[in-house]
Amino acid sequence: MRRRQFFTLISGPPAIMSSAPALADSSGPQLASYYERHMALLDGVAYGWIGRGPPVRMRAGARQVGVSQDAFYALIEDGRLISWAEAPDSAITVMPGVAAFASGQSGWFAIDHARVLWRGGSTLPAPQRVADDVAAACIGDSADYYIRRDGTLWVKGQAHRGQYGDGRLTTTADFVNTARGAVAVKAHTGHALYLSEDGVVMGTGGNRFGPLGAHGLGDKAERWGRVFDGARAIATGSRHSLAIRTDGTLWAWGEGFGIEPRRLLEEAAAVAAGETATIALRADGRLLQWDGGAGPRRLSVG
Repeated sequence: MRRRQFFTLISGPPAIMSSAPALADSSGPQLASYYERHMALLDGVAYGWIGRGPPVRMRAGARQVGVSQDAFYALIEDGRLISWAEAPDSAITVMPGVAAFASGQSGWFAIDHARVLWRGGSTLPAPQRVADDVAAACIGDSADYYIRRDGTLWVKGQAHRGQYGDGRLTTTADFVNTARGAVAVKAHTGHALYLSEDGVVMGTGGNRFGPLGAHGLGDKAERWGRVFDGARAIATGSRHSLAIRTDGTLWAWGEGFGIEPRRLLEEAAAVAAGETATIALRADGRLLQWDGGAGPRRLSVG
C-alpha cells in the first residue's frame, strides 16, 4: 500500500539555502507535481491543474508552490502557508511565519525563519516541532527526510524497501542520520534521491521500474548508491526521476524513459515529477509537460 505524500521543498527549502542547488521538487519554489496534481509559479502568480488539463490561475502574490494528493499549497509573500482543495477562494492559513515548506501524503513540513522544521496536517491539532537548523525537507510516500545545514540527512518512516539507505529494513521511532554532504532530497513511492554537495545523485529504496537507474534494479536498493553525476537539481516521481545538469540540460530515467539517463531538454530552469507526468520550465519561460515518456507539449497560461 503506497502512502500519498508531502513537501517536496520538496521541490521547498532549497529556496532558503545559502547555496541553493536548484529548483527541482514536488513542492518547489517554481514547480510542483505529485501524482496527478501540478502547480507552476510564474511572475508571482500560482497556476494549478490536474492531469492533462490546462493550467488555471489560482493565486497572486505567491513565492512558493506545492501539492499533495488532495490539495494545492502556496507560500504567500507575507509568510503565510495556505492550502485549498479546489477553489482558491476557500484557502485556509495553516501556518504563519514560514520561510519554505513541503506538502504531501502525510501533511506538510514548514521551515520557519529560525530554520526550525515544523510538521502539520489534518491528524495533528497544531504544528509539531521536528528539528532545528534545517535547510531542506521532503515527505515521500513511505518515509520523510530532512537535511540540516551541516549537510547531514535524516530519515524516518517505512524501511521495508530500503528507504533509509543504511541497510536497515525496519522502521525507527525517531529520525536517524543516514548520509552526509547532502544539499537536496526528494522522495516518492518507496524510493528517495539526494543530491550531494559535489553534484552526485544518490538513490535508495524500491527500484522495480528504474527511478534509481541500474542501482538495485528489479527490486530494491537497501543502501544509498550513485545514480547520476554532474547535477545541480533533482526530482523524482512515482516511477521515474530527473536531474538538471550544471550545463542546464534536463535528463530523465525510469519508466517511460529507460534505465540509462536520457537527455530531454536544453536550458532547463526547474523540473518536477508526478505519477507519470514531468513538468519543466525553460530559462526562456516556456512551461512544458511530458506524459509518461511522450512529449513535451507546451502549456499555455493566461
